[in-house]
Amino acid sequence: MSISRREFLQVLAVASAGGMALGSKQVLAAQAGAGEQLYQLPTFGNVSVMHFTDCHAQLMPIYFREPSVNLGVGTAYGKAPHLVGEQLLKQFKIPAHTAQAHAFTYLDFERAAQQYGKIGGFAHLATLIKQVRASRPHALLLDGGDTWQGSATALWTNGQDMVDACKLLGVNLMSPHWEFTLGAERVKHIIEHDFKGQINFLAQNVKTTDFGDQVFQPYVIREMQGVPVAIIGQAFPYTPIANPRYMVPDWSFGIQDENMQLMVDEARQKGAQAVIVLSHNGMDVDLKMAARVTGIDAIMGGHTHDGVPVPVVVQNAKGQTLVTNAGSNGKFLGVLDLDVRAGKVQGYQYRLLPVFSNLLPADREMQALIERVRAPYQNKLEEGLAVSEGLLYRRGNFNGSWDQLIVDALMEVKGAEMAFSPGFRWGTTILPGQTITREHLMDQVAITYPATTLTEMTGATIKTILEDVCDNLFNPDPYFQQGGDMVRVGGLKYSCTPNAKAGARINHLSLNGKPLEAGKTYKVAGWAPVAEGVKGEAIWDVMESYFKHHRVIKPRQLNQPTILGMEGNPGMAA
Repeated sequence: MSISRREFLQVLAVASAGGMALGSKQVLAAQAGAGEQLYQLPTFGNVSVMHFTDCHAQLMPIYFREPSVNLGVGTAYGKAPHLVGEQLLKQFKIPAHTAQAHAFTYLDFERAAQQYGKIGGFAHLATLIKQVRASRPHALLLDGGDTWQGSATALWTNGQDMVDACKLLGVNLMSPHWEFTLGAERVKHIIEHDFKGQINFLAQNVKTTDFGDQVFQPYVIREMQGVPVAIIGQAFPYTPIANPRYMVPDWSFGIQDENMQLMVDEARQKGAQAVIVLSHNGMDVDLKMAARVTGIDAIMGGHTHDGVPVPVVVQNAKGQTLVTNAGSNGKFLGVLDLDVRAGKVQGYQYRLLPVFSNLLPADREMQALIERVRAPYQNKLEEGLAVSEGLLYRRGNFNGSWDQLIVDALMEVKGAEMAFSPGFRWGTTILPGQTITREHLMDQVAITYPATTLTEMTGATIKTILEDVCDNLFNPDPYFQQGGDMVRVGGLKYSCTPNAKAGARINHLSLNGKPLEAGKTYKVAGWAPVAEGVKGEAIWDVMESYFKHHRVIKPRQLNQPTILGMEGNPGMAA
């Protein structure tokens, strides 16, 4: 797909929204149609870091629709990252109907996706990173985690494809989450063999369960242009709750603000003049941590997949902290420049650059690696399973059309009255008319605990489950939010009042037009059980069975709850 000069200039405006100045070479390249347009950044300060996060093993360019529902409650109401659509554009002064509007919102997604093409892809990301490094040879590349999971090839190679790609990409430092679902032994093997001498795996908040010893490096201090800079790692604090505990049986997690403060103070005492936290907390948790822990200059955050164009400045007892979040799926590269003088940060420059694969040529070396790791699986990846007549996407607080398709399939194949599917935020998008390949399917379900289940549950148990998950999402205290979106539900109707108290948010439950009975038993299908030893057909096998009987997938009617008390919330489309 060719990009016109006007469209290219619109894309460059994305970077301008984050403070990026554009050089004449870019304009000339666009005018000449050279296909080698450069995202040139003005140099600033003496410390630089590049940051990507939550790529979920997407080596290839993809489509990815941003959410139309990302509700903020309590003090998060109306603030980043809980802004969608027109409200996000208004907050960050991004023109509507432009490439930057497409990068940061769901608006007019199908048309814009056709116009601007796919995003991400490690070969295109590699090109952008090399271009940034050309003007900042001292810059560090930070990987915020959720890197080794999310695709077929990552699952089938036990994460090796992503490990090799990240080494070639030039990652310097990493913090984890879904990496742990490969199991503790696999994680340790990668760190001790593949990463040794090249990539530091950082997590100040992971300790042994016996004596509380540090499992991984908590931080490193690297010198950039004569400035000592500390990078502290923060793993996802609720890993053993959101994911199977048996995969990391001897490690404890948690937020651990007190230990974070100790690490910051220790790094400062060792001479660090700037402190950056590489976090997988989720942005709301990072915002609270920034207000409680002093001495952190910036938090490069992940987990919640929020593409936020401008850092949030958080005041605390001894100064301020910049909090950023760099989206997901390899869609963005964050670049933070700091001016550090007289032992402290005097100023900063930040941009969140969208990776448009049509505008950044593929890096040859990275492209060759990608082709090499995919070659043994190519036929399997490309096999067509069905054709979708509608848009299939996942992201959103309550449901997405991919999730709806999954619960529909679970109910039919498993013979269930209703179905639950986890509120995973990862998963790529396909456009109407596209063939659903096995690769597309695996983008939604590629995990190491894929068993499906059929369970008898009482109506009371079902309500309790929904209340618990809802509290994880809408508890007004971010430290009690355990990640993910609301469980996706098939068959069951209900209402949700996010601002209500815990235990009182879920009401009006009904099945087939009849109220759900607390004491009655219902057949409920599900997948991704976190308990050890659960047996069941893998979710991808269930989906393939469904596709054999449904070669054409009609547009999905989303089974959304009735949302109460959220009128006018800028985190929900009108």
